[in-house]
Amino acid sequence: SKFVSDKWMRKNGFLNDVQEHRPWWWNIKVQKLNLSAPLILLPEVSCQKAIEILREKGYDQAPVVAESGLILGMVTLSNTLSSVLAGNAEFSDPVTKVIYDQFSKIGLEDSLGKLSCILENDHFAIVVHEQMQFDGNGSSFMKQMVFGVVTAMDLLTFVSRNDKK
Repeated sequence: SKFVSDKWMRKNGFLNDVQEHRPWWWNIKVQKLNLSAPLILLPEVSCQKAIEILREKGYDQAPVVAESGLILGMVTLSNTLSSVLAGNAEFSDPVTKVIYDQFSKIGLEDSLGKLSCILENDHFAIVVHEQMQFDGNGSSFMKQMVFGVVTAMDLLTFVSRNDKK
């Protein structure tokens, strides 16, 4: 059950990690990873076009974001291809038919330690930044902007390049 899982409690911010001997990078902020801007797909992009774009641009995955800025999920090249080949989706279907709608988000100000805990269970995390926006009436609201997608390989690359033994 989730309520007795320390990993789940840490991942969701209910429990601080009490590990005494943390690695040197544990408290460094996610923004130090210097992630490149993500490729973002709109929900109406077809599976075929998504495959073409991901291959052409050399990406394995991309967030699917509505015009409003709402993050709908992640589309991956392998899941899209396997869904089409298995007959669960058509090339003409929108990518929303093959997205992962269960994903973890992490902020630029969060620690690499928190990211590490997320990546123990997930293949990636979507890096978001909250921004205050105002509409024509002067009403404000918070909008999440996708800043990047981070994988365990990104974390490993950072740690190995900056290793402080």
